Amino acid sequence: MAYGTMIAAMDFSKVDPGEFNDWYDAEHFPERSATPGFLTAQRWIGVDNPFQSVVPYDLESLAVLDGPTYRSYSGDNASPWTRRVTARVERMMRYTGVQMAPGDGLAPTGAEGLLVVAMTPSPAVEAAFNAWYDDEHLPALAAVPGVLKARRFCSSSGPGLKYVALYHLTGPEVAESAGWKDAAGSTPMPAHVRAEITDRLRLVCRRYVRA
Repeated sequence: MAYGTMIAAMDFSKVDPGEFNDWYDAEHFPERSATPGFLTAQRWIGVDNPFQSVVPYDLESLAVLDGPTYRSYSGDNASPWTRRVTARVERMMRYTGVQMAPGDGLAPTGAEGLLVVAMTPSPAVEAAFNAWYDDEHLPALAAVPGVLKARRFCSSSGPGLKYVALYHLTGPEVAESAGWKDAAGSTPMPAHVRAEITDRLRLVCRRYVRA
């Protein structure tokens, strides 16, 4: 069975950074990390914008999100602290999906950088988009020095953002390296596909370390 993912990305520039990190470190992150079926959990911060928080979770399956433990602290059961903080953040992404490639890959340990790339092709070019990504683009980027793991996900939540790729890196600089640019340039997205892409998002992140 393919693993699932949940990715939470938010801009917390309107929240005191101390309170935001206290909330994430003391309540939000531990709740999820301890939930049965959550396989990995990592916190990341935007390189260009340090008020961007990105947290991908690897799941045994998306059914974990319908389980009693997760439901006990999410949605209408969220704590007053969670309600207070999340009311003041800008949600950039709350994404759930199934891992397409390699299907059963987990986030590696030891990564210092993360690249998140998200986009939605129109139905007319979706098959061509997936063929390009699976057969050319992902393998080329996975082979770049400094890339520890490259994975793709397909949304489970209907309309909206559909595909996300996660690249775990030895450091965020890998995503801007000559090797990365050469690999990306070697597999350009077909022009007819590029014209049909929406919901573009690219986030280069560094590993979160509490100051």
